[in-house]
Amino acid sequence: MTERAHDPQALDPDRAGEPPTLLLRGGEVHSPADPFATAMVVERGHVAWVGSEGAADAFASGVDEVVDLEGALVTPAFTDAHVHTTATGLALTGLDLSGARTLGEALGLVRRFAAARPGDKVLLGHGWDAARWPERRPPSRAELDEATGGRPLYLPRVDVHSAVVTTALLDLVPGVTALDGHHPDAPLTGAAHHAVRAAAHGAITPAQRAEAQHAALRHAASLGIGTVHECGGPEISDEEDFTALLRLAREEPLPRVVGYWAQAVAGPADVRRIRELGAHGAAGDLFADGSLGSHTACLHEPYADAAHTGTAHLDAAAVAAHVAACTEAGLQAGFHAIGDAAVTAVVDGVRAAAEKTGLHRVRAARHRVEHAEMLTPETIAAFAELGLTASVQPAFDAAWGGDDGMYAERLGVERARTLNPYAALLRAGVPLAFGSDSPVTPLDPWGTVRAAAFHRTPAHRVSVRAAFTAHTRGGWRAVGRDDAGVLVPGAPADYAVWRAGELVVQAPDDRVARWSTDPRSGTPGLPDLTPGGPLPVCLRTVVGGRTVFVRPNE
Repeated sequence: MTERAHDPQALDPDRAGEPPTLLLRGGEVHSPADPFATAMVVERGHVAWVGSEGAADAFASGVDEVVDLEGALVTPAFTDAHVHTTATGLALTGLDLSGARTLGEALGLVRRFAAARPGDKVLLGHGWDAARWPERRPPSRAELDEATGGRPLYLPRVDVHSAVVTTALLDLVPGVTALDGHHPDAPLTGAAHHAVRAAAHGAITPAQRAEAQHAALRHAASLGIGTVHECGGPEISDEEDFTALLRLAREEPLPRVVGYWAQAVAGPADVRRIRELGAHGAAGDLFADGSLGSHTACLHEPYADAAHTGTAHLDAAAVAAHVAACTEAGLQAGFHAIGDAAVTAVVDGVRAAAEKTGLHRVRAARHRVEHAEMLTPETIAAFAELGLTASVQPAFDAAWGGDDGMYAERLGVERARTLNPYAALLRAGVPLAFGSDSPVTPLDPWGTVRAAAFHRTPAHRVSVRAAFTAHTRGGWRAVGRDDAGVLVPGAPADYAVWRAGELVVQAPDDRVARWSTDPRSGTPGLPDLTPGGPLPVCLRTVVGGRTVFVRPNE
C-alpha cells in the first residue's frame, strides 16, 4: 500500500486540525452503495464517495493524499460490543494462563511471574480454565501461597465470575470470610469475589492502569477494531478507571470507546450520575446472573453436574424498575443474562416496564441484553417484540460449545445444543451486536465472524455476511446509530484495510454451494473464512478519518 501526498494543508493553516482528504483506489471496497467499488474518497472524517476505478480519476487532483491499495480490501472497522478494556490490557501485560495445559503448568507460570514482578503490590493474572486440565480442579490456596512466596495474588477464572486468590490477598479484605460466595477450599464467587477484585484492582497504580488501557486499545486497533463498548460498573471496575478510559480515547488517536455503566437506576440522581460519568447508558454487565463455567448462571432446571440452579441477582420487579426509570429518562438500559431463568426475568421485567411507559418508548430505547445464551422460542419472540438488542459473543460457542465441551458438561448435551441460537434470533428480527467480552475471549473480529458462521450447532449458523454486519453495523445500531458501520457517503470514515485472499459471496440458498464467486450476485464479497484457513491481516485502521494503526513495513 503506497501513498502520494499533495499536502494542501501545509498551505492552508485553517485546515491543520482536520483529518486529511484521501482517495483510496486500486483495491476492493466493501460497500452496499456499489458492490463492485474499488475506490473511496474520505473527507472531513466521513465517507464522501465510493465507486469505480475509472471514476476515481476525477477526484485525484483534489485530495490531500492518494493511497494505492495495491489490491487490498477495505471494510468498515469492526465494533466490539462488549469489552473490559483495563482488564484486557492487564491480561496483555500481565499473567495469561489461557495457554496452560495442566494445573502444574499453570502453577509454574504463576511462580515465574511472581519472581519477575518483585515490585507489584498485588500480582494479577487471568484465563485459567480447570475444565481443560487433566486434573479437573483449580489451584488450591495453599498451592498459590507457595507459588507466590506468600504474596497477594488475584487470579480470576476465564469467565471472570469466580477467582482463586492467595491468603495474603484475603488478608487485605477485612470480613471477606463472612461474605456470600466465600468458600475456604473453592473459588470465590458473588460478593466475596467482588470484594477481593476491588482490593486487587485498587492496588493498581494510575500508571499501570494507563499502560493497560493503552495496550488494550492499541491491540484493538491492530485488529481493525474502530470502536469498543466498555462494560464498566461498580462491581467490575471503578469510576476513576471508567472516566480515565473515556478521556484517553477522546484525547489520543485510538479506537472510539462507548462507555456503559452497570448501575441500577432508581431516580433522577442516578440518571445524573450516569451522565456525569460520560456513560452512554446504564447497561452492560448489570448482573441478572453469573456464568455457566462458574455454575452461577441462573437456570430453570438444575445443572447436570451440580445439584442447584445457579444464582439470581435480579428478579423481574428489579428489572422492570430499572428499565422504566431509564426509559423515562431517555437512557439506554441493559443487563447481563446467561441462564434461561435470568433471561426470563429480564424479559418479564422489560415487558412490565413497557406496560408502564408504553411499548413504543421501550422499543425506541433499544435496551440491550449481554450474552443471552440460553434462549427459548418464547424469549426470542419477546426480544423481537420489545426491541431488545442481543449483544452476543460467538467465540463462547467456539470455546465451550459442542457435544463434548464445557456447556455439555454443565447442562447435558441436549440443553447445550440450544445455546447461542443466532439463526433463530435473526429470523425473528432481533438485532445482533457481536463482541468478545475480552479478556474472557480474545479480541478477534474475523475469528468471531467465523465462529458465528461455523457454529458448533449447525442449526444456529448464520451467513458470513450476516455475522460481519453484526460485528460492524450491529455495534453502531446497538448505541442508536443507524448511519454508521457501513461505507456509504455520509457515514463516519471508520474503516480498516486488509490483506486478504480471494473474496467470495456466501450463497443465500442452502441448496447451492455455500460459497460463490459469481460477480452477478451484486453483493460485495468477503474473505473466505472456512475453518483452517488464514484470517485477513489488518494493514491500517482509521477512525473518523484519522489513522490509529499502521502495520509496520507495509
